Amino acid sequence: MTSSVLSDPFARLGDIVCPVSVVLGTGSISVRRCLTLDRGSVIPLFQSAGDDLQVLVGGVLVARGEVVIVEEMTAVRVTEIAASAAIEAAA
Repeated sequence: MTSSVLSDPFARLGDIVCPVSVVLGTGSISVRRCLTLDRGSVIPLFQSAGDDLQVLVGGVLVARGEVVIVEEMTAVRVTEIAASAAIEAAA
């Protein structure tokens, strides 16, 4: 083993790729309503217009952010680190 692996056994974990999901909002509808969805249907969400999006890494909420355009691509600018993620990062 190399000396860097011996000094930090978790160093290789930094190369692991995790799935990122950005959630606009959540809501609920009945199965009956779901079966009648069609192009142009509107599904109400619990969040208000302008609320930050949720950023989940590996299914865990780590931040909140807002939509931005970077070089003609959609992206998310982080506006807040989730409380549990901030506590873990400080440890």
